[in-house]
Amino acid sequence: MTLVIEMVSDLVCPWCWLGKRRMDDAIKLVPDLDVELIFRPFELDPTIPVEGVDYKAHMKEKFGSDAGKDRANTMRQALIDYGQAEGIPYQFDRITRRPNSFNAHRLVRWAQGQQKGSEAKEALFKAYFQDGRDIGETDVLVDIAREIDLDPAIVAELMPTDADVENVRNEEALFQQMGISGVPTYIANRQVAVQGAETAEKLAKFLRDAAARLPEERPTGRDSAE
Repeated sequence: MTLVIEMVSDLVCPWCWLGKRRMDDAIKLVPDLDVELIFRPFELDPTIPVEGVDYKAHMKEKFGSDAGKDRANTMRQALIDYGQAEGIPYQFDRITRRPNSFNAHRLVRWAQGQQKGSEAKEALFKAYFQDGRDIGETDVLVDIAREIDLDPAIVAELMPTDADVENVRNEEALFQQMGISGVPTYIANRQVAVQGAETAEKLAKFLRDAAARLPEERPTGRDSAE
């Protein structure tokens, strides 16, 4: 039976890129399990305007005090160190805008419908955290669609419309109602969850524990019990 893992995350959350890589590694550690990884939207700050805000000003407002700045610097260095171990080259100094991530989540939804959800997440994380691109801009999202072999013309046509806006909003609301307030969070078959960018080994244990809760598949066909 398939173990469905829903990863709730935001595309402007550096821990979420780390968490995705570690979950990918965890899945490789349990080759005997059939794991399906699905990506769900979450906005760390849905009040960010559609056009985004200046990144440095945003960070200054968020970590204004000296203690806050020290905490932010410590966290940033930890991410850089963890990222190196996972092959993630964080380049925070290249980021100039803090985008609104909602439309990027729409792109992930469309990509997921074409079995390209993982490629979309990776491309968006890379664009923002490695290349310093504004993933709130439609032109950037269209370019990313092209990079992962989605039809860029269709994405360019859909972005200015309300296509899937309500669906993404409803998904966000659902997971908030489930009590999720921090990301990344991984939910296994809507039964158990774990939060944070845990190590691949810990996530693999989470997968095994969750799989043990799955009901056994009943035999089918002529030989099955009547």
